[in-house]
Amino acid sequence: MTRDDSASSAPPADLPQTERLVSLDAYRGAIMLMMASAGLGAAQIARQYPNSPVWQFLAHHTEHAEWAGFTVWDVIQPAFMFMVGVALPFSLAKRQARGQSFARMLAHALWRAAVLVLLAVFLSSAWSRQTVWSFANVLAQIGLGYPVVFLLAFTRPRTQWIAAFGILFAYWLAFVLQPLPAAGFDWQSVGVPADWPFLTGLAAHWEKNANFAATFDRWFLNLFPRPETFVFNRGGYATLNFVPSIATMIFGLLAGGLLRREGSIARKVTYLVAFGIACIVVGVAIAWLGLCPIVKRIWTPSWAICSGGVVTLLLAAFVAVIEGLRLKRWAFPFVVVGLNPITLYCMWQLGGSFVRANLQRHLGQDIFETFGPNYEQTLQRGAVLLILWLILLWMCRRKIFLRI
Repeated sequence: MTRDDSASSAPPADLPQTERLVSLDAYRGAIMLMMASAGLGAAQIARQYPNSPVWQFLAHHTEHAEWAGFTVWDVIQPAFMFMVGVALPFSLAKRQARGQSFARMLAHALWRAAVLVLLAVFLSSAWSRQTVWSFANVLAQIGLGYPVVFLLAFTRPRTQWIAAFGILFAYWLAFVLQPLPAAGFDWQSVGVPADWPFLTGLAAHWEKNANFAATFDRWFLNLFPRPETFVFNRGGYATLNFVPSIATMIFGLLAGGLLRREGSIARKVTYLVAFGIACIVVGVAIAWLGLCPIVKRIWTPSWAICSGGVVTLLLAAFVAVIEGLRLKRWAFPFVVVGLNPITLYCMWQLGGSFVRANLQRHLGQDIFETFGPNYEQTLQRGAVLLILWLILLWMCRRKIFLRI
């Protein structure tokens, strides 16, 4: 990413303001399809083949890391949030071309943020008897941080760089200053089993459910109506994850600004690759030095930096192949999803079980056991995903795009 000081919201010299890069839609769609696939049941199949290194590898990388470290599956959320930042310069340029004022765009940004947070609460409450006030959902995380990223989109790249790393440093310091649990602390009271691989040294400040973000949630989440007092999140996720994930979206904002500026695709891809590699090296080094562990579940600064590098490299690959080599046909299935990402997310959250039940009703209760019980989950999830994709294809053909 170039450090050019030109304002990121200024019109580029090489791209029309309203031009849409196919690679961005393809990238977004690929990430959404990966998420909605739920790993196609690889983890379930792997349990039947405990001695197979291939299946164990697939199982490991289609589930989230239990705590420290990361898997391929952990990259889905940062990729989605990163793309929010990438798309922002293009969206703002389009609105500016229509003559919209800053006040109107700000109002829309605040409206969008509120809708995303409330939609996240709605989806989290879908199978509950009352409203579940939880903000760890990816949509809530985007909504909480979006106004900040929106305002930064009107600043110079230098300001965006400072903001990203300033946020990460401040967040790191908040965790370091949080006192560690006293000796003899009852870890099981916060959902941590006795055989847990505890972090040591400075890294212990990011231990599961005994960190700054967990302490905040024990105050914040109990401000809302709840059937019982909130004590801990079973997976260790936290509301304050949105703070360091703002840096993830800023990295996307910088990448989007780069893609809109004048210059060859090869040069832009080179910048993206260089930034991606640098981030991975820095993030891993921070963890290796014991300064901060890589933990996706609480979006540690080292994770924000490392994952930011990984998703930037993925973006570079899509841009290089689709925009640089102009190979676009293969990406059509991804583009269909990338044009309606929120639609797929909501359908997957709310309608997956409905689709599955109806397929069994009309095709037979044992339809998903066609290839044996070991592959039932694979066939089931693949069939649901295909139906959802066909709905998106129908919407795409009729130019129906649901956006917030």
